[in-house]
Amino acid sequence: MSMQQYIEQTLQQGLKPDWLSVTNESHLHRSSGPDAESHFKVVVVSPVFEGERLVARHRRVNLLLAEALQNSVHALALHTYTPAEWLARGEQLPDSTKCAGH
Repeated sequence: MSMQQYIEQTLQQGLKPDWLSVTNESHLHRSSGPDAESHFKVVVVSPVFEGERLVARHRRVNLLLAEALQNSVHALALHTYTPAEWLARGEQLPDSTKCAGH
């Protein structure tokens, strides 16, 4: 199983999201090789986030992915929304962050 698949499966099970997108952005980083799985953008929409501040949402995701973060994942760009927040932003995926080294 690839790291991207592992992240998707873990978040599906742990958050029961209405929407989930996991994008491998390792190729955008100079330090990563062509087959690297070290940098990911995660967009997750879940009712679990209702009433939680952004830091609590990120903590929740980081706890679910703790093993991956300790081993091979170097960076996660997290975008966490409630269903209402996702609708309010027009269900549009956020842009990727530019790597400072590129």
